[in-house]
Amino acid sequence: MPVNVLMPALSPTMEKGNLAKWLKKEGDSIKSGDVLAEIETDKATMEVEAIDEGVLAKIVVPEGTADVPVNDLIAVIASEGEDVKAVAASGGAPTPKAAAPAAAAAPAQAAPATAPAATPPAASAPAPAQAGTRIFASPLAKRLAKEAGLDLGAIQGSGPHGRIVEKDVKAAIAGGGAKAAPAAAPAQAAAAPQAAPAPAAPAGASDEVTKKLFAPGSFEEIPHDGMRKTIARRLTEAKSTIPHFYLTVEVEIDALLALREQINHGAPLTKEGKPTFKVSVNDMVIKAYALALKAVPDANVSWTDGAMLKHKHADVGVAVSIPGGLITPIIRNAEAKTLSAISNEMKDLAARAKGRKLKPEEYQGGTGSVSNLGMFGVKSFAAIVNPPHATILAVGAGIKQPVVHGGEIKVATIMSLTLSTDHRAVDGALGAELMQAFKGYIEKPMGMLV
Repeated sequence: MPVNVLMPALSPTMEKGNLAKWLKKEGDSIKSGDVLAEIETDKATMEVEAIDEGVLAKIVVPEGTADVPVNDLIAVIASEGEDVKAVAASGGAPTPKAAAPAAAAAPAQAAPATAPAATPPAASAPAPAQAGTRIFASPLAKRLAKEAGLDLGAIQGSGPHGRIVEKDVKAAIAGGGAKAAPAAAPAQAAAAPQAAPAPAAPAGASDEVTKKLFAPGSFEEIPHDGMRKTIARRLTEAKSTIPHFYLTVEVEIDALLALREQINHGAPLTKEGKPTFKVSVNDMVIKAYALALKAVPDANVSWTDGAMLKHKHADVGVAVSIPGGLITPIIRNAEAKTLSAISNEMKDLAARAKGRKLKPEEYQGGTGSVSNLGMFGVKSFAAIVNPPHATILAVGAGIKQPVVHGGEIKVATIMSLTLSTDHRAVDGALGAELMQAFKGYIEKPMGMLV
């Protein structure tokens, strides 16, 4: 029986993915464990592995297709002994036998009854869709068609269930596809007097209203990618639904800097003569924050509507800037790890994050997070809580300034830190207790080594 390969759910919140690249082509023999394709999510690029053997009979969704819904059919594998051409023509099994591993537990969607037409869209010259008929097309296809003035109803889709994708629109453009029906112009003109442009663009204003505020040609349009859309949605939800509370403390870090230098100076060398680790200030902040969360367990929590989740370990997320946005890889059980282990793990996670090669389990979850802009010279800032975390620590730069000790003025390196909390889970007094514990580990850093 044919094996349907479905768009996998690579995370609990994933609804759509981009099919970035096929690593196998139609007619290739497939073995269990072979990598079939690369899928781009809003956070990372993941590989889809085959869990059955056979021949890749048909690629249903071409590479480069954006916004493919989870559980949509993307390819069909002919099992051993099956007629590959017949399987390709059938479009797959009515009830999928197996999906990509990450989507195995998700409900399967019925495959299309017939294979998509192989005739190029321009040559097929389909009749325009009737008024009121819903046209299925990817967002990118819709945008390209709009820019080219093409009628989507006059384009034959080659995607799953006849969905119009990017290549269909480009083929229609190349073949001189049908332009948008001129009859629509009078209707638009008639409606124009009722829709006077707004004088200013409030939050959430439409693209067209906002564009009218700027002179034509004075800006460049850069479409939002999946990551930027997800970041915008999550930050909006966080600020709209989480009651934020902020606490700022200043800590002296001279003892921490001295200990860091001593630790790095004593690092063992590899055969090539390079140190096996190099601890950063941020690594020490991660360790201190993890220990503080363990010392104040009531702050190591996540809010849910039904209960408070009190965590047994401190899994610290660390904000990493990557092209197009940021991601928060997690240092698991950070309270139990050595500074050298945290340092090496963080370097590995950051490098793979920049290449969008993190696995979902490496950036999902966590019990608290750290965001450090001190290396950019930022003195202080307040970060936005990243659920399911109840706290996030914003780390500023260490700046030398005068302080008073024992009635005498001395120079010390002072770092400003701001804790943002979900006030439903961590109130002011509890947050202050957490910050005092954290300050203790930073100003007396030998406690992190015990």
